[in-house]
Amino acid sequence: MLRLSKLTDYGIVIMTCLAEEPDEVRAANDVAACTHVALPTVSKVLKLLSRAGLVVSCRGAKGGYRLARPARSISVAGVIDALEGPLALTECSSDSSTCSQESHCTIRGNWQRINGVIRDALETVSLAEMVAPPSSVDVDMSGLQLPRQAQA
Repeated sequence: MLRLSKLTDYGIVIMTCLAEEPDEVRAANDVAACTHVALPTVSKVLKLLSRAGLVVSCRGAKGGYRLARPARSISVAGVIDALEGPLALTECSSDSSTCSQESHCTIRGNWQRINGVIRDALETVSLAEMVAPPSSVDVDMSGLQLPRQAQA
């Protein structure tokens, strides 16, 4: 099963909370209240996101965190990279592969292709879109927009 870590899931939730009021500096405890994520976890994630340059830490009595740039220019892939490192579905689809089967593997190229498609899909979704209500359009993995099926 492909699944993001809980920390990364929380990171995206935290980033969308900040994106809801992009000009506001939010204290970690305010973000924790907004997201219903425990304060120690929020603090840890905000520090990681700050180190990655996705949020800016502001000191002082009215200090806290805010997005480092507009929500529309921060992709979901960027948040994942900041918290988990580059997306790699398999060992051979990472840049630093150490797979002993790599030299004679016949499917490596296809895994890299699949990894690229998923990465591209995550790059196309911005934090601004994550904040907005879902549209009435679903997107398949090839990037084609498909109308939602009518509920029976």
